[in-house]
Amino acid sequence: MKLPDKKVADLHVHTYLSDGTFSPREVLECAKACGLDAIAISDHDTVDAIDECIALSAEFGIEVIPAVELGSHKDKSEIHILGYFIDRHAGWFKEELDDIRSARMKRAEKMLDKLKENGVDLDMKDLMALAGPGSVGRLHIAQLMFDKGYINSIGDAFYKYIGNSDSCYVRYTKLEPKDAIRMILKAGGIPVLAHPHTMGHDEYISGFVDEGLRGIEVYHSDNPGGANRRYTDIAEKYSLLMTGGSDCHGMGKGRILMGKVKIPYSLVEKLKEAKGI
Repeated sequence: MKLPDKKVADLHVHTYLSDGTFSPREVLECAKACGLDAIAISDHDTVDAIDECIALSAEFGIEVIPAVELGSHKDKSEIHILGYFIDRHAGWFKEELDDIRSARMKRAEKMLDKLKENGVDLDMKDLMALAGPGSVGRLHIAQLMFDKGYINSIGDAFYKYIGNSDSCYVRYTKLEPKDAIRMILKAGGIPVLAHPHTMGHDEYISGFVDEGLRGIEVYHSDNPGGANRRYTDIAEKYSLLMTGGSDCHGMGKGRILMGKVKIPYSLVEKLKEAKGI
């Protein structure tokens, strides 16, 4: 999907510092090949790739926007909050991210235990080796299941084993959405609800707005039919900033998603206005 504008952006991109497969250089190379003018590096619970991406930005002629994606939960829903223009160098912020990644590790261990009970025997050491410097997530588990021959595709892991309603899924419990929103605000960032269609509860959004939510990811590569219009209407209802992105994980989802969503740069400018830059 490409929206009409002279300059275009993708505000949701992952590197191998979380659960993507691309290095910072590969991300910039792909962005250049896709004709993007700006990207946001929004890894899960880490900001470690941002400085390298910014250092490469001039070489590729692509603007790099610092961001992060924080996982949270409400009831039985896993909810992700994007934070744009956060102060990534703040000591307290990095300490909080370290704690969150530790919680992700414990969650992964519990999922491996459940998988073993269901006949899928994976070793935590293998998972850590696969994740490398990245923040361990379900996509790493899915990749390891595929590598070991337990599934025929990455998607099978989420359809049969570790999807939100599957038997081996372990709910993320470190943060609630209000905690993620407040953490991003404290870091001087703009909190935006990521891929709202995966939440399954649009009625939650008004409460998130009360907690300080500033935007919503209207455009996403996995949006079902009618979602763009629905979330545009919700953004207008609550005066929320609108963003969008591919949620590209390199080849982590079996295909390269960068280039599937190109939002007008005017939406980036509105984010900057909200930040005061």
